[in-house]
Amino acid sequence: MKYLNWIFIYIILLFNANSKEINIITTYQYMANIVENIGGDRVKVTALANSKWNPHTIVPKPSFIAKMRTADLLIINGAQLEIGWLPQLIRQANNPKIQFESVGFLDLSKFVSLIEIPKEVSRALGDVHPEGNPHYYLDYMNIFPIAEAIKNKLIELYPENQEYFLDNFNRFKNKLNEKIKIWETNLIKLKGTKVIEYHKIFDYFIKRCEMSLAGTLEPLPGIPPSSRHIKEVEKLINQENIKFILQDVYNPDDAAKYLSKKYNIKLLILPHDVGATNDAYDIFSLFDSIIDRLTND
Repeated sequence: MKYLNWIFIYIILLFNANSKEINIITTYQYMANIVENIGGDRVKVTALANSKWNPHTIVPKPSFIAKMRTADLLIINGAQLEIGWLPQLIRQANNPKIQFESVGFLDLSKFVSLIEIPKEVSRALGDVHPEGNPHYYLDYMNIFPIAEAIKNKLIELYPENQEYFLDNFNRFKNKLNEKIKIWETNLIKLKGTKVIEYHKIFDYFIKRCEMSLAGTLEPLPGIPPSSRHIKEVEKLINQENIKFILQDVYNPDDAAKYLSKKYNIKLLILPHDVGATNDAYDIFSLFDSIIDRLTND
């Protein structure tokens, strides 16, 4: 009887160990959705930034610190996208699990190839990111290494759930492969299309679809468009066959609307993150939404 009691206790302890939710904090919504796909019911995920906010200038809140104090894992975009707001939160949370370089800290930018790495960095050049353009996740092919890095980190921290995480990862990867077949069929018509964007946020997507970025409404990254710069953009429009002006959801759209109306160029408001628009409710529909808006004439 005593032997059976020990077996019963062992089973309960094993069940509790496997059923304990892993508390994960991500900086942005797109990461949270990928984690949910791979972690399933073994994880509890909280994204700090609202997807309608400017991802460069998140205002830290005391509630962020409270959430980070109990985190088992912190996942960040990296490439210095969070440099203006995250380091102070990590220090104030005082959670040894999620400090920089700790086992519970994951920087996803380390698993992709960044573009537009500047030769020099100066405030005179605007809000330039020294490591390169940080919006790499808007290339749908980069979702593969991002998801794999998350899967590997979860298995590293919680090897008892390895089979569960691996099964979820494989299902996620298969679904992504199927979606890419559809996306790339629809994107063929966009090859060579010339566009202007407000901020250099959709560059990875533009490059993936083989569109051509003719210019930006910002004269320099993070610098609002001046009347002088708008005149330069108008010269560009008169010289090039610009089909779309791409606008994010968080920057002012006055300049984009002005140019769209004056030159009869289609203005497209594109989501930059999961939840930025109502139809971009997960990582798959994020790209569905972007591609639908670009290809539905």
